[in-house]
Amino acid sequence: MTARHRLIRVPASSANLGPGYDVLAAAVSLFLELEVEETGEFSFDPGGLDVSTGRDNLIVRAFETLHSADGIAFQLRSEIPLARGLGSSAAAIVAGLFAADHLFELALSKEEMLARATEIEGHPDNVAAAIYGGFVICGTGEQGAPSAARFDPPGGLEGIAVIPAEEVSTERAREAIPAEVPLADAVANVSAASRLILGLQTADLDLVAAGIADHLHQDRRRELYPRSMELVDTAGALGALGATISGAGPTVLVWTTWQDAGKVAEALESRCEGWAEIHRLPFSPHGADVPEL
Repeated sequence: MTARHRLIRVPASSANLGPGYDVLAAAVSLFLELEVEETGEFSFDPGGLDVSTGRDNLIVRAFETLHSADGIAFQLRSEIPLARGLGSSAAAIVAGLFAADHLFELALSKEEMLARATEIEGHPDNVAAAIYGGFVICGTGEQGAPSAARFDPPGGLEGIAVIPAEEVSTERAREAIPAEVPLADAVANVSAASRLILGLQTADLDLVAAGIADHLHQDRRRELYPRSMELVDTAGALGALGATISGAGPTVLVWTTWQDAGKVAEALESRCEGWAEIHRLPFSPHGADVPEL
């Protein structure tokens, strides 16, 4: 009998998008690829990444929520930097789930995938973007299950990622957010998020620029990544629409038009030399996929 063999491709993601803390996210064009094959022996090739090669690896842990990894060889290739706020853990979880689902023909729906991935990750935004692609709005559906509505990226909009070398743990970033915030901050974020979503869906980039302001989480995490926050504060002066902290940080997602992306990226290269890598990062309409081998 022919050994089963699958390739899974999962996008990186940027969560929060300014005012959408734990609610909004977008898939971006960096990818994790995972090959899984029945070889009769468990193995894990990390592709040069500094990650566990044992059963405690997040990909394998996600895989084994659906099926044992006994006899399965995993081979990882990933462009997504670890612990930088670009959804590396979400991509790993989704890759593991899709690998088990397709290798053993379990036929889980995307809604079931989202529920399982959220249970592992702890929040739905990054995993939803990794599963569905495009922009996602996350919430709670029937019986408390996570839900996500998606829409395609608008034409004319592009992202640029500014990726510092230092890592910031999601746990530390989440600890910086108090359990209660002032009502004025909550109202400001509802207003901004509403403008952002309307701007994205109508391709009104002026509304997008007005809608990425945040009053909830970014400033409260400033001490974790002061240089990143300085860039968020001043991105408009470089010709961008604005900037947001990507997920838990320290990566900054700079929002720009495709016409201005080249000159904004050039200005960022000059400003961030020696501190951070600059990547033009189009928003991706595509979520996790299992291409033919």
